[in-house]
Amino acid sequence: VQLQASGGGLVQAGGSLRLSCAASGDTFSSYNMGWFRQAPGKEREFVAGISRGSISTFYADSVKGRFTISRDNAKNTLYLQMNNLKPEDTAVYYCAADSGANAIVIITNPNRYNYWGQGTQVTVSS
Repeated sequence: VQLQASGGGLVQAGGSLRLSCAASGDTFSSYNMGWFRQAPGKEREFVAGISRGSISTFYADSVKGRFTISRDNAKNTLYLQMNNLKPEDTAVYYCAADSGANAIVIITNPNRYNYWGQGTQVTVSS
């Protein structure tokens, strides 16, 4: 599956952005999906994940209550609604697909994800 992330940009602290990840080339609904981010000098970290049928979602503690992950399998698209953004949310955001057998459990280890989008930059100014 090919993934294309978009929607990043520059926003002031307290603002909102909505990221999108368009999938093509395979059955999007057969993958659990995740959003990850990587700030300069830091390792890639898990942000949020969603199961194939949207039954399960899971969030990093740092974004819980501010970010919402969702998907539209009919449109082959993954979303990340980010509200009340903070300067520490500044990073390149990546979407990723997990083709593992478990349809419910959300994997937070980036090494378990098989396919990655190219990333979209999110910059939050103070």
